[in-house]
Amino acid sequence: MAYSSILFVCMGNICRSPLAEGMARAALEAAGLDLRLDSAGTHDYHIGRAPDPRARAIAREAGCDIDGLRARQVDDEDFHRFDLILAADAANLALLQQRRPRDACAELALLLPWCGAAPGTELPDPYYGEIDDFRHVTGLLRDAMPRLVQRVQGRA
Repeated sequence: MAYSSILFVCMGNICRSPLAEGMARAALEAAGLDLRLDSAGTHDYHIGRAPDPRARAIAREAGCDIDGLRARQVDDEDFHRFDLILAADAANLALLQQRRPRDACAELALLLPWCGAAPGTELPDPYYGEIDDFRHVTGLLRDAMPRLVQRVQGRA
């Protein structure tokens, strides 16, 4: 399948999904690919807020800028607007599957396994952790980006 748009989803859209969006944007741009990317949360905890300051700092360390992103909640139109919706973990994937409209066209998957990690591998939530937990998440995302680029290009 050819992909032109990807939505990254976590719980509150201030840690994992903005990091995934920022890192994917950098990796895809470096590969010369122009896709529509966005991120959202399954819950409405942080609507309108910038990503967590720790996520922004780690994104800068990783060479991407997520400072301008603002949290939003997944809406029904997202299932039609995006070709692919990648969830950070199984709980959020289950919420997306429950919410998915009958006529939706978006493919739903766990982010890391879609990018080649072992089935069921989840992106851990660093929110209640320390800065090193954000670094760990960023490392997992960094490792996943080459495969994401390959799959988007149709080479994997």
